[in-house]
Amino acid sequence: MRIHFIAIGGAAMHNLAMAVAAKKGYIVTGSDDEIFDPARTHLMEAGLLPEKAGWFPEKITPDIDAIILGMHAREDNPELMRARELGLKIYSFPEYLYEQTKDKIRIVIGGSHGKTTTTSMILYVLQHLGIEADYMVGAQIEGFERMVRLSDTAKYAVFEGDEYLTSPLDLRSKFLWYHPHVAILTGIAWDHINVFPTFDSYVDTFRQFVRTIEPNGTFIYYEGDENLRAIAIDARHDITCVPYHEYEGKVPMQVFGRHNMQNLQAAMLACHSIGVNPDDFYREIAGFSGASNRLEKICETEKAVAYKDFAHSPSKLRATINAVKEHHNDKRVIACMELHTFSSLMSEFLPQYKGCMSEADVAFVYFNPHVVEHKRLTPISPEEVKEAFGTKNVEVFTDSRQMAEALMGLDYSNAVLLMMSSGTFDGIDVPSFAKQLLHA
Repeated sequence: MRIHFIAIGGAAMHNLAMAVAAKKGYIVTGSDDEIFDPARTHLMEAGLLPEKAGWFPEKITPDIDAIILGMHAREDNPELMRARELGLKIYSFPEYLYEQTKDKIRIVIGGSHGKTTTTSMILYVLQHLGIEADYMVGAQIEGFERMVRLSDTAKYAVFEGDEYLTSPLDLRSKFLWYHPHVAILTGIAWDHINVFPTFDSYVDTFRQFVRTIEPNGTFIYYEGDENLRAIAIDARHDITCVPYHEYEGKVPMQVFGRHNMQNLQAAMLACHSIGVNPDDFYREIAGFSGASNRLEKICETEKAVAYKDFAHSPSKLRATINAVKEHHNDKRVIACMELHTFSSLMSEFLPQYKGCMSEADVAFVYFNPHVVEHKRLTPISPEEVKEAFGTKNVEVFTDSRQMAEALMGLDYSNAVLLMMSSGTFDGIDVPSFAKQLLHA
């Protein structure tokens, strides 16, 4: 089988390419106009890094069995146009995952927040219980070689279900492709305003997701979310609806925060639905230290500790800060976040951040005006951002060097440093910088 990846450099795409290449009898090629680390290094080590950056339609030949199209590619991509001319089979990323696992029992975890951690918890426990599973997860997990695995032997497949667009040719949510036997929704908090212009349209894609559950399947949902309760009431009669709250047991855990105790309980119910004893689940999950970039501890001294987190949307930001404040209730919380995604940089979405950083003792917000311009969005000002967050503790920066200098001027004795971004604060090496600040 010859498989060609258009836009192979994406986080999920390059992991899928490596997973496919690892299967017997598959020949994988790919292309992209830009590939950054860690994808570049991963592809180079796997022998899959394209020789040159760019698009090469002459390499799209009739003997290619399938094209896998990444979201980064545009509809007028030269390779895509050539593939369509030749009548080649073109899959989106989620469509191909479903095709490879359509005979397996699929567990899919969706929601506006917590889906990566919940997926990671399920995979961690299954691995430690010796239960083989294929998977796709949005972060690196300790003990797992890559973020995607496909096999001919696993009975189960566990997917993180993203509500973002499928591909340039398919503007539906990715998770609508997976048709789970067991579905989890962790909560709904408006995100991706560039795709879902109203909250109702955002909620509706989760409603559609529940409709895709396989006959006689299971829907596990956080009962504290009124929108999920409404979706559960309207679910098909053949679907078993299972509500959950946060775990309140006495097993000591390495992860903390109410949101993580909710994630943990959802993960337990998913594992229980395929026959895992709850006692076995709780015993194994006690060793779980978290997924990469999800409240990940990056350094610690006798007096201070630093975490990095992927939080960028309002619900994630609030949950992460509150978890740290509650867990380290004897320490000052110095929280720094970057507005980086489409939604976070849209002036009409900014009011959703009101009060999100109110629990922090020091709150820094950073955004790069050039990124706003690059995304072709309406310019926003520091004053507008500060007003949107709505609390006096928030200070806004548009220069990452000035933000770094301000952080270096703070006292970190008896403090928690929390660095939150889906980007890089314009190239700051966050772990190294945190060690410098804490003198670790």
